Amino acid sequence: MDAFKKLTGIVAPVDRVNVDTDAIIPKQFLKRIERTGFGQFLFYEWRFDEAGNDNPEFEMNKPRYQGASVLISRANFGCGSSREHAPWAIMDYGFKTVIAPSYADIFYNNCFKNGILPVKLSEEQVDELFSRTAEHDGYVLHVDLENNTLSDDYGLKINFELDEHRRQFLLQGLDDIGLTLQHADDITAYEERHTAKLFG
Repeated sequence: MDAFKKLTGIVAPVDRVNVDTDAIIPKQFLKRIERTGFGQFLFYEWRFDEAGNDNPEFEMNKPRYQGASVLISRANFGCGSSREHAPWAIMDYGFKTVIAPSYADIFYNNCFKNGILPVKLSEEQVDELFSRTAEHDGYVLHVDLENNTLSDDYGLKINFELDEHRRQFLLQGLDDIGLTLQHADDITAYEERHTAKLFG
């Protein structure tokens, strides 16, 4: 997993509360066993009409949001089923940071395991980001995980809080396996001692 330290990216809005994992990646697309290839189906039922054409009313389809790597949304993002495919789809589409007032716990934890930074801000701060995104075409945020700040080119600076253990996961590019492998020498030494005790 790639380390996450700083990101400068275009912001795309999904102005809805209770965005569930079935909206993020509908169940009919959960047939792949790899973590890649899900981005094309992200928000599928909102992004496309019944004929499979782009829905011009959906925010993310507007030209000003193309190439975005920061997603902003509303409260309880990632609710519903616990499918890990949801952060896989978000990452595969190109988003590396999600900003919302609150998240479903399982989705929130899965973000860290897949290299996505989920930032929690107050409702008022999220409102401000939605306003700025609407006001400025191609609105860009600077995400600095080393200093726990968000900033833009118009004077905005927001500090955000993050559990230090999770923060280090992203800064070092670790998942659960990578964290365990940091202790590989200790694990090997233990196994050797254990084997010696059993078999002399």
